[in-house]
Amino acid sequence: MRTSKRTPPRDSALLRDAAAIAAAMIAVGGSFGAIAVAYGLPLWVPFAMSTLVFAGGAQFLAAGLLAAGNPVAAVLAGLLLNARHLPFGMAVASTIGPRWRDRLLGSHLMTDETVAFTLREEDPGRRRRTYWMIGLTLFTSWNIGTALGVLIGTAAGDPDVLGLDAAFPAGLIALILPSLQDRATRAAALTGAGLAVVLTPVLPAGLPVLCALLGLLVLFLPRFAGVQGGSDS
Repeated sequence: MRTSKRTPPRDSALLRDAAAIAAAMIAVGGSFGAIAVAYGLPLWVPFAMSTLVFAGGAQFLAAGLLAAGNPVAAVLAGLLLNARHLPFGMAVASTIGPRWRDRLLGSHLMTDETVAFTLREEDPGRRRRTYWMIGLTLFTSWNIGTALGVLIGTAAGDPDVLGLDAAFPAGLIALILPSLQDRATRAAALTGAGLAVVLTPVLPAGLPVLCALLGLLVLFLPRFAGVQGGSDS
């Protein structure tokens, strides 16, 4: 009796998740490519950033600061926003592998989504497969999106006409909505957003976003200091 080999349910779910997140990354990468062109940056810059930096939101911020003539602020902003990769790296170091080749490539593919998908797996073998599948999928789709965005932005001239400028903030809102159920997180996010809006007319482009990090200070207030991730009833 012949038996057909089927993909295990968990592997099928991982493939579906990878496909869904790839589609999202193509859209957001397209937004970055189009916006970089609209800022007047040389065409090679978005390609180089997406390939050599591969830093998602930090690329948007850096592109804005470069366009505003603040290259030093762009570097500092990128380092600050990606400082979270230090604890991420320690969390997945054993998953990536002990060889320097694996660690160099694996650290380049490290993103919030890659780490999140990896850490939800308990089996070491599945963790490793998940890390590399999600990481390579995101890297590939992000660069495809960047290329499409550059082409569309060059042809259209103004990415605002196609709504590409809204793809990145819309994606971020979708990612953070579940976290906003937590009262302390919601307070920090709203405080940071308010600071960014107030400071936008005063500070150079890109700096108000960095100042939004000051919203985290509300977590040290007595009413939030003891909150442990509970959601409002």
